[in-house]
Amino acid sequence: MTRLARPDAALLPAYVAALHRDWSPDNVRGLVTTREQLAAIDADAAAFLESLDDREARGAPITLPDGSTMPRLPGYVRWIIDDARDFCGAINFRWQHGTADLPDWVPGHIGYAVVPWQQRRGHATRALALILDEARALGLAHVDLTAEADNLASHAVITANGGTIIDRFTKPDAHGGAETLRFRIRL
Repeated sequence: MTRLARPDAALLPAYVAALHRDWSPDNVRGLVTTREQLAAIDADAAAFLESLDDREARGAPITLPDGSTMPRLPGYVRWIIDDARDFCGAINFRWQHGTADLPDWVPGHIGYAVVPWQQRRGHATRALALILDEARALGLAHVDLTAEADNLASHAVITANGGTIIDRFTKPDAHGGAETLRFRIRL
């Protein structure tokens, strides 16, 4: 069964192993994020783990794919694991206090990535359901998620959790320029 775990030192070696296999928790910045995270873990693993739970948005600004920076939103990362505590992927959740709206530079509240060797086992669908329970606890009316138009697996994950398409757009070139769908899940 799929579970969410707060990133910790016991799970860190499996996370690092996934990064060394060129997996990235970031579907936009890809291997750039992988390299940055490996360097951060090498420099100070405890600080890296602490940075993954930032409900007060105290961390450094977010670097966008074009190199510009924007203020960090409150948010956190949960690692997706199975009953054997095998690392399966990561899911992140970000929001603004007091509103379900997001700034223009934030495409969605939730992002997730499952390692290739754990895909097609229902981990993403279950992880999204679990993080939605946490979003409800914050009192948000809805959450938005994006997926590229050709990412049918992600569409299935989102729609299985009640998502409906609310927008179709082309990402800016700095974000890959792909045709993208925005889904909304009402909480």
